[in-house]
Amino acid sequence: MKFFSLAASAALALGVVSAHAEPFKVGMITTLSGGGAGLGIDVRDGFMLAVKQAGNENIEVIIEDDQRKPDIAVQLADKLVQSEKVDVLTGIIWSNLAMAVVPAVTAQGKFYLSPNAGPSALAGKGCHPNYFNVAWQNDNLHEAAGAYAKEAGYKKSFILAPNYPAGKDALTGYKRFYDGELAGEIYTKLGQTDYAAELAQIRASDADSVFFFLPGGMGISFLKQYADSGVDLPVVGPAFSFDQGILQAVGDAALGVKNTSQWNKDIDNATNKAFVESFQAEYGRLPSLYASQGFDTANLLLSAMGSADVNDPDAFRAALKAADFSSTRGDFEFGPNHHPVQDIFVREVIKEGDVYTNKIIATALTDRADAYAAECKM
Repeated sequence: MKFFSLAASAALALGVVSAHAEPFKVGMITTLSGGGAGLGIDVRDGFMLAVKQAGNENIEVIIEDDQRKPDIAVQLADKLVQSEKVDVLTGIIWSNLAMAVVPAVTAQGKFYLSPNAGPSALAGKGCHPNYFNVAWQNDNLHEAAGAYAKEAGYKKSFILAPNYPAGKDALTGYKRFYDGELAGEIYTKLGQTDYAAELAQIRASDADSVFFFLPGGMGISFLKQYADSGVDLPVVGPAFSFDQGILQAVGDAALGVKNTSQWNKDIDNATNKAFVESFQAEYGRLPSLYASQGFDTANLLLSAMGSADVNDPDAFRAALKAADFSSTRGDFEFGPNHHPVQDIFVREVIKEGDVYTNKIIATALTDRADAYAAECKM
């Protein structure tokens, strides 16, 4: 995405006045083409909206498309660190890409701010002082789904997720808070779009509910096929399969589904209200979970830039840890492993006019950190 990178650098060279003498360079590696592109586009747009609103001239954002390929992401990270001399990296959506990039980047003394992927390996023993996750640890939203399933009285869930780090964390998280039996447990292929075999197994099981984590186009395909399959079981899942960009493609098949998220457009605080309004005005669509995470990531970075010089890593790290910014989620703080401690909500898919969206109906987990912080030895 060289053209996009140059456009972002030239047209969006904005930011806050910082002690950093040269332009503060941010390398954003995210998914902008192929399967899952909508997620990366939303993270990028949320991040850039915050940068634009900051209205200053000391930040340069170089945006690159990883094409959802780990080898491409590694090549881009090497270029951004070694040739572009970026100060901070961000943007990765997928956990397998994060595992390929983050350890190498932080080992070179660079800061990495995750607006999405939160693999357990980077929250526990693989944590690093220069790695901050601004979204969640991968298990979190699935833990909340398990807690909701328990509260709803489900006794025999059929669960499935893609076979990659985030998928494994998803099912682990669900099982941590759900105390019923499992009617089945399947790991699907990452990027899979045909779920006939999985639906046949669900139909043949004695499940009383279905939990799935299938982000992006995978979730769209599954939900459409689920609606046509004749399977009539309640569905629960994380926001990733029921978020704003996905719901319009799924349509009525998603109505009434309960899903879990640390963010929604109806969280009642001034920052979130302004974000939803300004994002819609800027881009002509409602923001998604991913857009909110990109927006918060940029504002965290801008807050640190305003109080510390990245050339003083200890001071800059402390400024990031302080999280002195207004989050779309309201109160925001990091745990000891630099992952958020936050409430996670239950949402229900509804229709407002012609638009499918979510509303918060309950809180599943309060002030939830993650299960791996004790393993982090920072």
